[in-house]
Amino acid sequence: MADQKITTQLMFEGAAEAAMTFYTSLFEDGAVLEIERFAAGEPGPEGTVKRAVFALAGQQFSCIDSFVHHEFGFTPSMSLFVECSSDAELERLYAALSEGGGELMPLGEYGFSRRFGWVNDRFGVSWQLNLR
Repeated sequence: MADQKITTQLMFEGAAEAAMTFYTSLFEDGAVLEIERFAAGEPGPEGTVKRAVFALAGQQFSCIDSFVHHEFGFTPSMSLFVECSSDAELERLYAALSEGGGELMPLGEYGFSRRFGWVNDRFGVSWQLNLR
């Protein structure tokens, strides 16, 4: 199965495009690669994201807007881990991603890292930020 590929998929309830736009704005090479929207008469609200693919730091992700309400959301047990190349990059990402979200571990020195921080962003996605 040489064509098989595994991609992280993020499911939102109406915020997929806003989240994807925010994430791609944070990374120099961030880009929306594909976006397919629900059309009139389809199950989801017209114009919401049926399926989209975006890239951050060379990694592709897909996202959708679920038109079905779920009693679950994102959990920090599954997070996006970012290796930052400088203090400035780490602080910029930490500030942007934690705004409107929540701090899980403040920026600091931990036994496994000289500078690390963990946040939930305003969309509920968990990010671990580490200084290389």
